[in-house]
Amino acid sequence: MLDTTLKGQLQAYLERVVYPLEINASVDDSAHSQEMLDLLNDIVGLTDKIKLNVSRDDKERKPSFALYREGANMGGVRFAGIPMGHEFTSLVLALLQVGGHPPKVEPEVIEQIKSLDGKFNFETFISLTCHNCPDVVQALNLLAVLNPNISHVMIDGALFQDEVNQREIMGVPTVYVNGEPFGQGRMTLEEILGKIDTGAAAREAAKLEQKEAFDVLVVGGGPSGSSAAIYAARKGIRTGVAAERFGGQVMDTMAIENFISVLETEGPKLAAALESHVKHYAVDIMNNQRATALVPASQSGDGMVHIKFENGATLRSKTVIISTGARWRNMNVPGETEYRTKGVAYCPHCDGPLFKGKRVAVIGGGNSGIEAAIDLAGIVEHVTVLEFDSKLRADAVLQKKLYSMNNIKVILSAQTTEVTGDGHKMDGLIYKDRVSGDVHRVDVAGVFVQIGLVPNTDWLKGAVELSNRGEIIVDDRGQTSVPGVFAAGDCTTVPYKQIIIAMGEGAKASLAAFDHLIRNS
Repeated sequence: MLDTTLKGQLQAYLERVVYPLEINASVDDSAHSQEMLDLLNDIVGLTDKIKLNVSRDDKERKPSFALYREGANMGGVRFAGIPMGHEFTSLVLALLQVGGHPPKVEPEVIEQIKSLDGKFNFETFISLTCHNCPDVVQALNLLAVLNPNISHVMIDGALFQDEVNQREIMGVPTVYVNGEPFGQGRMTLEEILGKIDTGAAAREAAKLEQKEAFDVLVVGGGPSGSSAAIYAARKGIRTGVAAERFGGQVMDTMAIENFISVLETEGPKLAAALESHVKHYAVDIMNNQRATALVPASQSGDGMVHIKFENGATLRSKTVIISTGARWRNMNVPGETEYRTKGVAYCPHCDGPLFKGKRVAVIGGGNSGIEAAIDLAGIVEHVTVLEFDSKLRADAVLQKKLYSMNNIKVILSAQTTEVTGDGHKMDGLIYKDRVSGDVHRVDVAGVFVQIGLVPNTDWLKGAVELSNRGEIIVDDRGQTSVPGVFAAGDCTTVPYKQIIIAMGEGAKASLAAFDHLIRNS
């Protein structure tokens, strides 16, 4: 199951296991059960600290396995399926944490988890190609390791298709708690704790209110925000980063092949590297913070720029760099909101496996749309690409690959007007031919929307000058219309929304903010 190189790496990790643990496997006579047993036997063969027990008679999902520390009172961590692909890291971390290796989490967060009241039985439906799922799985596994009243099972939706269909799950990760829907999409440990610990938001707000004013406060933790924070911290000035989620839009990007000097990487890996680099310096990182308003220094009463947040807290700073990035653009047609996560999706890597053997559509003929169509064509029965323009805008190399595949159809000059469904899940879409005016219907089980990005600047309306597209208007130094407030990255008017450009703009804005501090101190 595991190759020699992977076995060697895993064996080195398993040396960190402190306490003996058991793997209780539930199997039947299926090939998937045998594949899971091959994986577990490979693991057990690498250390004498893990024992494997196999049962065919219990009522657990098959194939699945649970991890327990001998003699410990734990809620339980279970994997239903074979946690390879992106979830292999989740398995390794679970083995280490159940085995007593300390997690890389702040002590106050560990205490918060241990003190949670109530009983929580979490179920997370994932796909092995989803790059957002491991964050959720690992966060919930940690809760189960640290609190005996919490259990968690990861469920591979592609393997347990009947359960997915029964619950009408059409997007991952999808989380249930005690049998009821809990959340859908990527969630951080902080976000999960905020939902089950009712006093967490108020405590966090009070904590933020106590912070002294910053010299530079960066709002946003994507490539531009990370770059800005590093450049500011290296100047030796008090620097903070307040981000809704560290990594930003990069977390939703799979293959990155144009980041100079790095031949190929993935978004989550790059985001982790960015956060690690920022943490190398004396930067105050405040995650899971959504900004709601900016008050210029001229109006704040204390000469500082104020940033207000959703939890009621306010941070103060001499200068601010806005790097809130962008989000997926919606079609804004009837049915889109109603059937979101019920057929309407935005991440082909995450949700594609849930549509195995079905017919789907992709909206958008740019690079992201054509990449999505190519990826989906290897999973689903058929892909229909609908492009508003009279021609595809994707790179020639992608178009060549697209037209080489026999289960993809391209429809040009197509204006999507409606997503249809039965009230529970979508069953098709309506589009108008922009040349003839004729209206057509396409029967599909899912639609993947890939039509560009919208800047995350709604909270800035009336505070800084925005373009007619909602982008923050900046000069060649990243200065906005408000003195002391700078901006960088995909939320600005700077052309060509690329990771490497965002990083450069973040560095430039940070240097401009430092220059502003020197001239106005």
